[in-house]
Amino acid sequence: MNRRELMLGMGGLGLMGLAGSAFAQAGGKSVDFKAVARDAWLYGLPLIEMETTRGRHFKGGARPNVFAGGRALADHTARNVTTPNNDTLYRSAWVDLSGGPVTLTVPALGDRYWSVAVMDMYTNNNAVLGTRTVGGKGGTFVLAAPGQVAPVLDDRTEPYVVRTATTMVWVLARVLIDGPEDMEAVQGALSQFTLTGGKPGPATTRPVSRNADAATYFNDVRALMAAYAPPVTDLRMIRGSGGLLGGTVAVPSGDIEAGVAQAREFVKGGWARQTPIQGWTYPPASLGDFGQDYAFRAAIALGGLAALPRVEAMYLRPAGEQNGVFLSDKPYRFSLPAEVPVDAFWSLSMYEALGDGQLFFTDNPLKRYALGDRSKGLKRRADGGVDIWISRTDPGGDKTSNWLPAPRTGPYAVTWRGYLPKPALINGQWRMPPIEAA
Repeated sequence: MNRRELMLGMGGLGLMGLAGSAFAQAGGKSVDFKAVARDAWLYGLPLIEMETTRGRHFKGGARPNVFAGGRALADHTARNVTTPNNDTLYRSAWVDLSGGPVTLTVPALGDRYWSVAVMDMYTNNNAVLGTRTVGGKGGTFVLAAPGQVAPVLDDRTEPYVVRTATTMVWVLARVLIDGPEDMEAVQGALSQFTLTGGKPGPATTRPVSRNADAATYFNDVRALMAAYAPPVTDLRMIRGSGGLLGGTVAVPSGDIEAGVAQAREFVKGGWARQTPIQGWTYPPASLGDFGQDYAFRAAIALGGLAALPRVEAMYLRPAGEQNGVFLSDKPYRFSLPAEVPVDAFWSLSMYEALGDGQLFFTDNPLKRYALGDRSKGLKRRADGGVDIWISRTDPGGDKTSNWLPAPRTGPYAVTWRGYLPKPALINGQWRMPPIEAA
């Protein structure tokens, strides 16, 4: 029995939630149907967000199995993917493997940081090719869906194969850029990222929305699950969803509405629900390869879609004043020491915080969306460390060069990224200094 047959044949009555929901068997204890609906909505959100993102990609004129983008850094007008970075150029492709394996070719990039994330429709990174895993010589790789026979490339005994969990995958390339003068070189390198082979279907998507009414939302989720079978290890969760994800137990409509409302509220501040340490929230080990951590997976799908695993990049957010978001007008200072445990680079990015939990760059007089260890004109202290000033208005004087502008009004959030983090950052031996009132 394959995964899709297993999914369509499910009809068990056990209920298991994501965050302490009631669990019951037929004829047994009472069931917390609100929790069942909440957990089912959270489970389906990554599929909805991935399909929505795929739809935007094709609406912009892109085609399946063809890279697009890579012409400019993200700025305040970029609204396709939440929480973008301003350190790398992106090149993106939605790859349909239903017509057979596809070959990915990456050029030699030398010492320049690069990565290519291959994400399944449940937002898990099936592989991250790049500086850390491949090195600077690039290479040729075969993307193959479950059950497909990968072709042998050149004279190799075995091809370099990336096994994907679903027949549709999002391939997202990131290549580091060091300022405007580096743009042409990076654009040239990205143009050499190619995809060949396979027989993709048409550039059509299912029109889905996380804001749809509950009946429409769960109908869309079930359709996407039928198209992109979930892992067998999700079976208990799906069986425990009543009829919302594929079981046979009817969940009362009132409980569905109440549970969905709880889920919507949860994901707004889902990332910030991690316990802060010295004022910062650190991602759990499941980031980017979530396993059964469905609630965190949903929060990242909304507030940090396409996040890399911790071994590739550490994403830290300050506790802020409310669910990781800053609301006040007072200025802040962020002080970092000279030595930060990363092998690639670090940056601090500023975002507008929207009411639904998504984050996007904010317009500002300097057109500055992030500051980091490679920022031109960044002033360092005598000890080699750096002070970054976070405020709605220009702090003036020597501080302007290190000013990260916040929105003139409204809530905002910042994210610190450390690429190729060293073990001390990943395992907690090194902790980020807190952001403090200036």
